[in-house]
Amino acid sequence: MAHPRLDGIIPPITTPFNGDAVAYDHLAENVNKWSKTGIIGFLVFGSTGEYIYLTEEEKVQMIKTVVEVAPKGMTIIAGSGCESTAATIRLTIACAEKGAQAALVVTPCYYGTKMTGEALVAHFTAVADAVPIPIMLYNVPQYTHVNMGVDTIAQLSNHPNIIGIKDSLGNVAQLGAILNNTAPGFKTLTGAGGAVFNALTLGCCGAILALANVAPAGCVNIYDLIKQGKIDEARDLQLRLLPVNTAATVTYGIPGAKYMLDRLGYHGGPPRPPLLPVNDAEKEKIDAILTTAGLL
Repeated sequence: MAHPRLDGIIPPITTPFNGDAVAYDHLAENVNKWSKTGIIGFLVFGSTGEYIYLTEEEKVQMIKTVVEVAPKGMTIIAGSGCESTAATIRLTIACAEKGAQAALVVTPCYYGTKMTGEALVAHFTAVADAVPIPIMLYNVPQYTHVNMGVDTIAQLSNHPNIIGIKDSLGNVAQLGAILNNTAPGFKTLTGAGGAVFNALTLGCCGAILALANVAPAGCVNIYDLIKQGKIDEARDLQLRLLPVNTAATVTYGIPGAKYMLDRLGYHGGPPRPPLLPVNDAEKEKIDAILTTAGLL
């Protein structure tokens, strides 16, 4: 099985809504526009895509839409992790049938204290054994409150159908430990926009960043500059985009990121309840952040 390209910048794209319905036409227009920015692919319904608020039918239709619109050669990843192993396998197979080339599988977390290394190895192994596309581990403790141990990641990295990890913790020491201990060919990507410069200079092959929704060309520039050895320029760009990343993730989150997209000519729109859209005062602050960063 050919592995999809993971060396580069991939946005975990937002999900546009029309009322409470997924706006597939707006999704297609966004994908078409993002495709021209130098990114190498799309993560469909990751955390930034509000995956926990989407039905299985919506997720499968989103994959179908993105696969149809994205240029040939772009990597399409489905964020198909569910709480149960069986549901994860079912959704991953359904996404593969619509053209997804890989799946990003989040750590189950509702019974968090029981998500031991042993449980996670059993879960990811069962999924990897059962699905027709390669899977990536997804470690995002800020949402799941489950942090995969390096030993667990290292063990899973030996599975032929587990090809990499998106680690969103943003801890450079943990990233280094993952890079040092995983199998040859295993791809380590960061999911932390605030640490992308550090992660790439340390040896991560790429990044899946919420920041890449609103500043895709900037994220691609950081990647390219580091590959060219222009470390000072890459660092300066990282520092300039840092406030944008903080606003789109920590301060205002998905509602803020979606408002940024509206301001930048994409279809952002409102989040799905119970998330609330940003208010007028927050919009003013976000506008100022975008202006200072040179994006507006």
